Amino acid sequence: MSPTPYPVSAPRETAPPEKRENPLRFRYNLRDMIAKWRDRDRFRAELEQKLRDDPHLIDDIGMTRRQVEEELARPFWQVL
Repeated sequence: MSPTPYPVSAPRETAPPEKRENPLRFRYNLRDMIAKWRDRDRFRAELEQKLRDDPHLIDDIGMTRRQVEEELARPFWQVL
């Protein structure tokens, strides 16, 4: 029986600095995602306020009442 040679791994290639995984990237992505959620929530709250106070402004932004109601029914994490 001949001995089985151990596989030799190729030397690790290091990615250039601009393509390396940033350990803080997850934190930044999470912060950006939460900021987007807050923006959507704020937008929908303002839209609801306009619908109640000044419904004619809804026409000015190019939406119908039904589109506004559908938008308001969505959770904050869903995109338009």
